[in-house]
Amino acid sequence: MIARIWKGAVRKQDGDAYARYMQDTGVAGYAETPGNRGVWMLRRDVDDRTEFVMFTLWDSLEAVRAFAGDDYETAVFYPEDERFLVQRDLTTAHYEVDTHVGPTSPDRRATRRPGPATSLPQEGSGLQAGGELWSWGRRCCSM
Repeated sequence: MIARIWKGAVRKQDGDAYARYMQDTGVAGYAETPGNRGVWMLRRDVDDRTEFVMFTLWDSLEAVRAFAGDDYETAVFYPEDERFLVQRDLTTAHYEVDTHVGPTSPDRRATRRPGPATSLPQEGSGLQAGGELWSWGRRCCSM
């Protein structure tokens, strides 16, 4: 699983309007793309600006490419972004999801992604496959 992160900022007075605009454009675009596992739009007010972080989860880099195109590290922008954004990252960061534990896990124990650095949980180890909260590992751009 891949996490994709983008950051931008608007004038504080535009924060609510930009959030609505992003719900109609970016959030909808993410959610409608096959392979998207979830969209989180995060925001905070800092001085005279509202910062936004778009955090999305994807099945694979192929799913990210279906949304963003072959140059998947380049951020995707929408027609009204110029009007709102006073600061924006032109690229996105991608991470391979390593560990997940979440509120629907019966015992909220960590689940790690099987791979070279980890192995499948052993019986009695307290780890369960298919957990719900993720912590992340290394950058995935070499995938």
